[in-house]
Amino acid sequence: MDAQIKFYENKLAFEMDPSDLFKALNNGEKVIALDARKFFGFEAEHIPTAINIPHSEMNQESTRHLDKDFTYVTYCDGIGCNASTKGALNMSKLGFKVKELIGGLEWWKFDGYATEGTKAGPTGEKIQCAC
Repeated sequence: MDAQIKFYENKLAFEMDPSDLFKALNNGEKVIALDARKFFGFEAEHIPTAINIPHSEMNQESTRHLDKDFTYVTYCDGIGCNASTKGALNMSKLGFKVKELIGGLEWWKFDGYATEGTKAGPTGEKIQCAC
């Protein structure tokens, strides 16, 4: 039992699902969605408020402006893409707190949340600030 408990605790420590990210963003938690895909993918469609740093470009210089007090939730297209995993690994190596978004952009939309970008759909629940 102890091994199972530790496994699931670790899983939750390093992963987040779309509803958890949506709640965290709406509640003003110190979390930032980080799109780890190339810019053209981000430009076409991304999670509102997300920033874009392609995993292959993550280094000391490209992340210098980021606040290490925040948790960065990396994502990519979905389960058929591992850019979010590569991004999470790179950000961790650079000293950032990181979680990976389960299901990526695909599951974000599947759960009914809005996106932004040149190919974003017109529907979905929007992130709102209540402050």
